[in-house]
Amino acid sequence: MVSTKMFHLNAVMSRLFLEESSDEGINFNSIRNVDDFWKFAEGPLLDGLSWDKWYGNVTSDLQENRSHIYYENLLLGVAQVRQLKVHNKTCSSYPRFQNFTKDCYPSYRYNAEDKSDFGLKNGSEWKYTSATSLSPWYWGEVGFYRSGGFIFTLLKSKEKSREKLEFLRKNGWLTRGTRVVFIDFSTYNANLNLFCIIRLVVEFPATGGVLTSSRIYSVKLLRYVSFYDYFLASCEIAFCVFIITFIIQELIEIKNLKMEYFKSVWNWLDLLLVAVSILAIGFNIYRTMAVFLLMENLLSPENVYPDFYFLAFWQILHDNMIAICVFFAFMKIFKFVNFNKTMTQLSSTLSRCASNICGFAVMFFIIFFAYAVFGYLVFGPHVEDFSTFPNCIFSQFRILLGDFNFLTIEVNRILGPLYFISFVFFVFFILVNMFLAIINDTYTEVKADFAEIPCQEIHIKDLVRQSCNKTLVKLRLKKPEVEDLQSKEFSSTERKDISKPSKRNSGNEKKSRLRKGRKHHLRIPPDNTEPGAASQSSVSRAEFQQLLGYTAELEEELNNVNAKLNRIMKSMQQMKEFSGMTDK
Repeated sequence: MVSTKMFHLNAVMSRLFLEESSDEGINFNSIRNVDDFWKFAEGPLLDGLSWDKWYGNVTSDLQENRSHIYYENLLLGVAQVRQLKVHNKTCSSYPRFQNFTKDCYPSYRYNAEDKSDFGLKNGSEWKYTSATSLSPWYWGEVGFYRSGGFIFTLLKSKEKSREKLEFLRKNGWLTRGTRVVFIDFSTYNANLNLFCIIRLVVEFPATGGVLTSSRIYSVKLLRYVSFYDYFLASCEIAFCVFIITFIIQELIEIKNLKMEYFKSVWNWLDLLLVAVSILAIGFNIYRTMAVFLLMENLLSPENVYPDFYFLAFWQILHDNMIAICVFFAFMKIFKFVNFNKTMTQLSSTLSRCASNICGFAVMFFIIFFAYAVFGYLVFGPHVEDFSTFPNCIFSQFRILLGDFNFLTIEVNRILGPLYFISFVFFVFFILVNMFLAIINDTYTEVKADFAEIPCQEIHIKDLVRQSCNKTLVKLRLKKPEVEDLQSKEFSSTERKDISKPSKRNSGNEKKSRLRKGRKHHLRIPPDNTEPGAASQSSVSRAEFQQLLGYTAELEEELNNVNAKLNRIMKSMQQMKEFSGMTDK
């Protein structure tokens, strides 16, 4: 889903449209007012979109009337520009100041949006256009903006586009009610088979001035083109088969265990992985169908803006969902490495100190949020790192890691140093070290408990060797060993069959098996053994069944010996009685 090529393509487009300056030194990041916006639109924006020259300043004869940005990225259709506005006099102001301020344009809100025609009222740029329900909203720096608005598109010709922009500038297309302007266009790189969807956002907040931001997405919408892509398709099909099998397995386990199933954290993790995987599969199918159905309609008109943004937006969400799925799948590895002594100690440490950490977390976050509120109230209006409450939380975590500029909070010469010194002392020197002490003490206790348990650690190499031997035996590439046959015989025998051994076994076989049974040092843990110790001294099911077999055979041998002793005693009694009668 992600490759280094996507990063390089995003970096190239970012340098071209965000950092390239006009003759007056204006680029996208340096826009500060409405005049700067028009200078950027008529200069660097049109220069970046219109590449009508080939190498050596030769006019391109390859696909005439099309722009190849950096010679390699085909501009799809044309660029689109749209704005959102708010109504006048929809904000609250103090009554005594209403005579001095006749106009009042609030920050962008859905219920304050202005959808009425304005200006010349003779084109789409002067009339409101609604958007489809699939179009996502945009989360900007100071607002959450919906789709739709007052829209116009640029033309293929660079000169005609500049004339249109000059016409809109002179007729006041941007007004005091304008709160945001979006510039959207898409490119396709055939060398990499990547779509690059670019959105440049210019916000005009109620405070005045301009805030700029951008979204550049490089996505692979045409998934199956090369042989490697078809190999990935086969892997996706295999993944779907495994997920279906896993779902059936989990349903059977839920049916057998019922409510006990939901008491395990690992089972909840399995359900989360299944849910995320199903969502990923569903979106993958939807995305593939949507691209094939919309591609022809989006690309056929050359003077229309092809809306790939909503596909790129959902593709990014899909990639994020896959990242979460892969993260939790890797976390499941801890479930399968607990047979290792070191991993068992770590997991036992975390589980044993969980209650202490929860109690500590309550105290830690009370103090942490108290400092965050203090920083927001004191430094919020002056320092960017404390301008919002989430920024205060992130800044305090940066202080704990040593990544902080102390000079920024010296705007308050008294409370600034007091805040910093007290926060470092109480949170860093006391609370953080208390957290480490809890984990360290618990680990020491767990390690001491494990030191009293006999080492019965299973090595990964032994598991791999046993698995390989079983595979070779099944493929008839290796003869089964005697121990494997005996373990297979005992593991396949049910408990009720073992408790009643067959009488056809000869005495020699029983004696030999008893001698082998005595050589095994199987140990069943007592009831009061801790979970960590039980995992080290417990036996497997096959070994337990084998032990039951040895016990049943020993019981039968003792019964036979007892019967023989009884017969000898009876014979001796009869001989004694017979000798007494002879004496008489």
